[in-house]
Amino acid sequence: MRRSVWLVLLLAFALVVAACGGDDDAETTTTAGGDGGTATTAADSGDGDGDGDAVTQRGFRFVVVSHGQASDPFWSVAANGVTAAADDMGVQVEYQAPGTFDMVEMSEIIEAAVASQPDGLVVTIPDADALADAITAAVDAGIPVISMNSGSDAFADLGVLVHVGQTEYAAGLIAGQRFAAEGIGSAICINQEVGNTALDDRCQGFEDGLGVEVDVIPVDLADPTGTQETVNGALQANPVEGILTLGPTGAIPTLAALEESGNLGSVSLATFDLGPEVLTAIDEGTMLFAIDQAQYLQGYLPIVLLTKYLETGALPLGSVDRVILTGPQIVTSDVAADVISFSEQGLR
Repeated sequence: MRRSVWLVLLLAFALVVAACGGDDDAETTTTAGGDGGTATTAADSGDGDGDGDAVTQRGFRFVVVSHGQASDPFWSVAANGVTAAADDMGVQVEYQAPGTFDMVEMSEIIEAAVASQPDGLVVTIPDADALADAITAAVDAGIPVISMNSGSDAFADLGVLVHVGQTEYAAGLIAGQRFAAEGIGSAICINQEVGNTALDDRCQGFEDGLGVEVDVIPVDLADPTGTQETVNGALQANPVEGILTLGPTGAIPTLAALEESGNLGSVSLATFDLGPEVLTAIDEGTMLFAIDQAQYLQGYLPIVLLTKYLETGALPLGSVDRVILTGPQIVTSDVAADVISFSEQGLR
């Protein structure tokens, strides 16, 4: 009889905990992993098979704020990394982003995240001046902050612990040097987010690596048809031998523009970042190469680092500059077919 009473009480307590957890989920943009409670394992709680290899559920809650939306092909892969790390670490993670590339809205999202008092914060820093107050407010509040993707040149000044990503100028420089090695003597740089420091640095590095002046052509991230028309207009006004785009959202309409104008094969094209169409074009030889920064790892690693930082007080620094490099990794026709399978899985 006493045993039955205890079972009823335990069941009631479990229902109360589940109800509380449901309220938390309803308030988040994207939540992955963890239940926000004390550290347990599935084997301990009776949810697993008792083999002792279940993931420990930790009571940590992190917020990730990026300038790019999880619905974007590039950022969906980064979001996959966030989700996988949350599951692997047994923590709760909320992924949030402005509706468009909007630094005012992004700053407000970071401020709201800080006010919610998370155990850790992950941010991208496309415009350090615009986001400085919001990020330093998090640091001043004692919240550990890690940056990813953009901000390798600015994160340290804001009190951010470490940066996970690639150094954008250096990646652009490599692209320019590879173009020069191919004998390409003139080029344009297609920029879908002018004002994003990381993308501006890519174009500058590209120009320096190529060794000639490169015109930057602004395009609208949300308007592929308009991008295609803009590229066609740029080629008519100033014929060039090569084009560098800064992401798949610029690469795909540019590829269409080259095909429509009859320049496919005569004008060399390369891009930053991957996607199924990009990899297919590289494999077929209609695109020279892509520079991959491994955005899945950019989403995954900060969650692991924050978890271990809270548990041990230590962080891997990657280098004396505290940048943990995930790129650049050059994808050419030699490896494109293999990378396609990872892309189909949402990993590249």
